[in-house]
Amino acid sequence: MSKYDIAFIGHMCRDEIVDAQGKTSIAIGSAVLCGAMAAVKCGKKVAAIVKMDPKDAPCISILRENGIDVHVIPAKETSYMRVEHPSTNLDERRMTLIHNAGRILPDELPAFSADRIHLAGISDQEFSLDLIQHIRKVFPSCTLLSADMQSFVRRMDPATHRISFSMPEQPETIIRSLDCVKLDNVEALILTGEQDLTKAACIVAGWGCRELIVTSAERAVCVANGNLYSGGYCNKNSSGRTGRGDTLFGAYLSARLNQEPESAFHFALALVSIKMETPGPFKSTLDQVHSRMSEISITRVCG
Repeated sequence: MSKYDIAFIGHMCRDEIVDAQGKTSIAIGSAVLCGAMAAVKCGKKVAAIVKMDPKDAPCISILRENGIDVHVIPAKETSYMRVEHPSTNLDERRMTLIHNAGRILPDELPAFSADRIHLAGISDQEFSLDLIQHIRKVFPSCTLLSADMQSFVRRMDPATHRISFSMPEQPETIIRSLDCVKLDNVEALILTGEQDLTKAACIVAGWGCRELIVTSAERAVCVANGNLYSGGYCNKNSSGRTGRGDTLFGAYLSARLNQEPESAFHFALALVSIKMETPGPFKSTLDQVHSRMSEISITRVCG
């Protein structure tokens, strides 16, 4: 049985991006892609367990070419997300899940062993509370189970396939079942009613999750071991904004394997700042990340 530092689970996806001028581009996407690429570039042994149509093997070539072990859960179709930006604000977007690979069932998971398992979904069509509980039972080597809350807050209308953001069922139960969660300011607002990142992070932490990261366009906050840290980015442009949170979290999970939360958060902010300057997943070097860390300031807000 293969042993990994981190395993990422979710859909592989094609993203159709329509900008404010109506220009369309299509690229391989998904939270799995950006998170796993950040982790492998950090020198970690990484697995990607993806649900997709096996005929779309070119979608996963970038993962395999970078040393990531890919396990495919066969589906009738590969997920396809249209993302429309009605303005130049890249955080403003309308999403439609045109094709959907379907829910990942407990008995579909392959046999593997990982120190960290991250549920990296793009909508509510991938994971269930039953899957989380199954992973808890059958993967004893996993010391940290995490999830992206967009996997529960992004909800697909079964008739139109449009994605809306709304409160999932049993949000506190989901979060209590996890060791670490990732969410952005929109998801945090839906879950807590708080626009302030710091207040929202404290509320979510109070539901029983020991570690979490909340991102926004300007900054991110990290809660761990009773402390709350805040820091901004230092990117020179935002042409690679898509995948910001997934990349940051993949870098954070990687660094946390051998670093304390504050230094891991600092490292992740520097790495994602570089990623945001170029479309696609993170492709730069660790030397560049360590050099960029001097441009990032971390503040301990409380704790």
